[in-house]
Amino acid sequence: PRQKVGDMLAEVLSVHKICPRAEFADRIATLLAEVGLPAAHAGRYPHEFSGGQRQRLGLARALSVGPDLIVADEAVSALDVSIQAQILELLGRLKAERGLSYLFITHDLGVVRYFCQRAAVMYLGRIVETGPVRALLDEPLHPYTRMLRAASPVPDPVAARKTVQVTGEVPSPLAPPPGCHFHPRCPLAKEACKHARPAVTDMGNGRTVACHLYG
Repeated sequence: PRQKVGDMLAEVLSVHKICPRAEFADRIATLLAEVGLPAAHAGRYPHEFSGGQRQRLGLARALSVGPDLIVADEAVSALDVSIQAQILELLGRLKAERGLSYLFITHDLGVVRYFCQRAAVMYLGRIVETGPVRALLDEPLHPYTRMLRAASPVPDPVAARKTVQVTGEVPSPLAPPPGCHFHPRCPLAKEACKHARPAVTDMGNGRTVACHLYG
């Protein structure tokens, strides 16, 4: 918080030896322009920016090392919906311009549907289902994915919703239950779920599921 934006970006360029110091000012101005901020903002402190602008600055810092992959952990969760759309549009543009890939971590299925191509659903550290986003969200296979889908709001107050009854609390990640981690809360659990970890089953069309109901 005590560094100006220019110093923050210059530190990355220096530590990773991205370019000679004489080129720092031009490189910083280019990075800020890429994320939609004027070069003059290099002289400001973080507290002088909005939440959306700070996300842009974080992205500029990530871009400064010329990455092929960016891990974006809840990158838009703390932003207003309109600002979320702006940041997602920016991420999409940079993906096209730079040939980037993103590992986009989020709990918002609306964002997943809008922004992502493939998804992996996790529960207590295990991947339970993977597949193309549209197929995974429209026809979820794993009971946990179905629960997430049922809990996700839709922009139609009169639309019929299929609910999924889930009981209990999420177990501690430090002491997960045996077998399928989801079995204590799963309405479809059977005896095997309590003891055996489900194998990953290839369902075709780029989809996999780890559940005793399949395979």
